[in-house]
Amino acid sequence: MKAIAALAGSGLITLVHGHGYLTIPTSRTRQGAESGKDTCPECTILEPVTAWPDVDEAKVGRSGPCGYNARVSFDYNQPSADWGNKVVATYSPGQVVDVEWCVDHNGDHGGMFAYRICQDQAIVDKFLDPDYLPTEEEKQAAEDCFEKGLLPCTDVDGQDCGYNPDCTEGQACYRNDWFTCNGFEHGDQTKCQGVDKAELNSCFTTIAGGYTVTKKIKIPDYVSNHTLLSFKWNSFQTPQVYLSCADIAISDGGSASTTTRRSTATSSSTAPTTSTTCTAAGSSVKLTFNQAVVTTYGETIKLVGSIPELGSWNVAAAPTLSAAKYTAAKPLWTLSLSLAPGRKFEYKFVKVSSNGAVTWENDPNRSYTVPNTCGSTETAVEGTWR
Repeated sequence: MKAIAALAGSGLITLVHGHGYLTIPTSRTRQGAESGKDTCPECTILEPVTAWPDVDEAKVGRSGPCGYNARVSFDYNQPSADWGNKVVATYSPGQVVDVEWCVDHNGDHGGMFAYRICQDQAIVDKFLDPDYLPTEEEKQAAEDCFEKGLLPCTDVDGQDCGYNPDCTEGQACYRNDWFTCNGFEHGDQTKCQGVDKAELNSCFTTIAGGYTVTKKIKIPDYVSNHTLLSFKWNSFQTPQVYLSCADIAISDGGSASTTTRRSTATSSSTAPTTSTTCTAAGSSVKLTFNQAVVTTYGETIKLVGSIPELGSWNVAAAPTLSAAKYTAAKPLWTLSLSLAPGRKFEYKFVKVSSNGAVTWENDPNRSYTVPNTCGSTETAVEGTWR
């Protein structure tokens, strides 16, 4: 750590950048890269700041909760033609979902990371307006709100929520509500890439190839037609924080015209109605499954599940995903199908080799409830092989 302090003092800290950004759900930073505008999505860096041992200490400045990439002068806190103008994923209150970020092979400096949702829509709305760039004061106010809206690791039953090996009891980083990477100076030395133990290039970076870092979060008991999920990674080895955000919706079975906290009070005939359940015959929701999985020549990916459209757990009858968007840098398999609003099902992805051998991904089964919104809509369901 003394060497790092010396580098920071000499202005050479850019030589030891960590690098990472939110990939699932699709962040504005990822959209910037996929549009061809951002030539280094993993370079959205807040520095130099105090990132360790107090993971809450750093002020966000112009980075805001969505990140600022000084390398290409992109401020992701303001929507553009290429990001921030539409929801990329729709969830339900209380739903447990997979989330993923990507760490660069040449910039994995360990540490801890978190996912947050600000439930003050008036604050979030400033970051949804393509004609407005939030001030630094507004960015900090939003960051403070996101800090209060931490989605703890401990909210998901059965998830491993340990303490970071590089943090000792009594330090501010000694907490298991944030997610943690493996040891950098202590432990098994695999750092963030060891969380998934994923293959190199399991996610896209422009510097040295990336590794996925996957966890689960529980969506809060809150409803919003358009809000933000903010990702924050505090590097252990370097004085750097990474911030990015994704545009999401949290739907509670209807087309609410206002954004409200989901009520837990006893219903009353005089209570105002903020949503309506879709009952229109023939309505459907188009789901597009985007599965990140590295395959070899001749292998295919199928989506097998508990409903007839997914083969009723019969691999032979299950639909096959398309590899049309698959590249070495971005190994993506996709499948689109339409299902009735509110329908619940369980599913898994399987690899099928050229000789017919089937490899199932690890337990537990994934589960999903189709958003219960009236009319034909389109929803992305993101995932990474496990």
